[in-house]
Amino acid sequence: MAGGGIDVGVAGARAAQYEAKITPAVIIICLIAASGGLLFGYDIGVTGGVASLDDFLSKFFPSVVQGKAHAAQNPYCQYDSQILQLWTSTMFLTGTVAGLIAAPVTRRFGRRLTMVVGGLAFLIGSGLLAGAVHISMLFLGRVFLGIGVGFANQAVPLYLSEMAPHKIRGALNICFQLATTIGILAAQCINYGTSFIAPWGWRISLGLAGVPASILFLGSLCLPDTPVSLIQRGRPDLGRKVLERIRGTKNVEAEYQDMQDAVELSKLGNWRKLFTRLYRPQLLATLVIPFFQQFTGINAIMFYAPQIFNSLGSGKSSSLLSAVIIGGVNCAATLIAIFIVDRFGRKKLFFEGGFQMCVAEIATGIVMAATFHTNQAKITNSAAVAVLVLICIFVSGFAWSWGPLGWLVPSEIHTIETRSGGQAISVSVNFLFSFVIGQSFLSMLCHMRFGVYFFFAFWVCVMTAYSMLFLPETKGVPIEDMQLMWRTHWFWRRIVTTRQERRSNHAPHMVEEKEAQMTQLPVKDRSPINSIDEGSTRKDNNYGHLA
Repeated sequence: MAGGGIDVGVAGARAAQYEAKITPAVIIICLIAASGGLLFGYDIGVTGGVASLDDFLSKFFPSVVQGKAHAAQNPYCQYDSQILQLWTSTMFLTGTVAGLIAAPVTRRFGRRLTMVVGGLAFLIGSGLLAGAVHISMLFLGRVFLGIGVGFANQAVPLYLSEMAPHKIRGALNICFQLATTIGILAAQCINYGTSFIAPWGWRISLGLAGVPASILFLGSLCLPDTPVSLIQRGRPDLGRKVLERIRGTKNVEAEYQDMQDAVELSKLGNWRKLFTRLYRPQLLATLVIPFFQQFTGINAIMFYAPQIFNSLGSGKSSSLLSAVIIGGVNCAATLIAIFIVDRFGRKKLFFEGGFQMCVAEIATGIVMAATFHTNQAKITNSAAVAVLVLICIFVSGFAWSWGPLGWLVPSEIHTIETRSGGQAISVSVNFLFSFVIGQSFLSMLCHMRFGVYFFFAFWVCVMTAYSMLFLPETKGVPIEDMQLMWRTHWFWRRIVTTRQERRSNHAPHMVEEKEAQMTQLPVKDRSPINSIDEGSTRKDNNYGHLA
């Protein structure tokens, strides 16, 4: 933890003494909490499918049906409707605000209560959507959904990061993203089935959003709060009991003491410290990671996959089936991420996923440019298959890299005093740019045509470079010890350490060996990008003082 005159590393300095088993209790608790991702995923998956059904469009968006009939001159523009895009993106605009409101709720009342509120709000929203008789009910329902996902996405990643043993924190945290992909796939399968139920099949699709909402709402009522949150809110004895339960041992003194130290340090400041110089790397990561995640173009595909394939001339059923295939690939690749994130680390996945997405998007743009022109009513079958395959390659690259890591990394890089505020900013930025993409993609597709894929490929290149140069490897690092990673980073140590520290020469190898131990890599095998040079320091084995 960082603070003026405080030993950075007192909290977390006992990491080698942690005794934690992978218990059934922690697995079950984290799986229930991760069900919060079902809310987010189900909405992403259901919205585009419902918005491609003529029964739904003719009832609430008749102008879109009329526009489709006159889109022969440019098939890319069949769904170019601001009001339809606004209905899709309203949830994310609401979630932007809800995520900021959820931060003090999470801090004052705990992670568990925040998840309960999120599940309840989403349940109300699903009821409004299923029973909608006027477009105003559709928009009001989306507002409640936004409140639900804003609260859930604020609390669930924090909950998972704080409950999980540090050695498998990545895998358990990615269960949130896995639940999101399961929600997407379930919604796409349901959309395909209800498309044959005219004229009210869309009500089933929208109403079934109440199922994941009920799981989160009822499940959260049965969960304990995290030990850190309990200690922070003045219930240390209960916090220790929960820690003993989830670690499967009474010998939790070292980890419990680190948590208490972290809470005490957090009382010296608050989330506003995130805007100071010492927390500049966390602030930048908190802002740019969710921004980059949205500018991969993933939600443009997940929101509007049926519309994309409809625009290419596929029939209604074929378009929905293509979305199901994409959702299946997304789910399978996220499952793979659970098994590799704590083995290969975050940075390798960021790089591989970024490279794969960039190549796939460029190739998609080239195929569409070569085979589909504005005077065509339909793309060739072989070209349609090629586009589907390339999109699946893109989605798989996202699903084992920027998809789960876009939620995992911002939730684990903060000290306790900035954790709730940092997560709130991350959620709000994510939802803000989800709103931007949701509100603009169909118009971008209309005007940029195949060039929209080159646009997203450019941003993927930028974000891959950022992740390789400016993010430290956080695999296996105890969450209370995360500040050290920034103090030993080749670039950020110039920002978060003092000039006196950089000029001193107090056994820098001890810091390097400590960092290597936490990242589970031999010193000789560490990447130079994370190395510390001879100008760094360490005092009393506590990583030095901040002036």
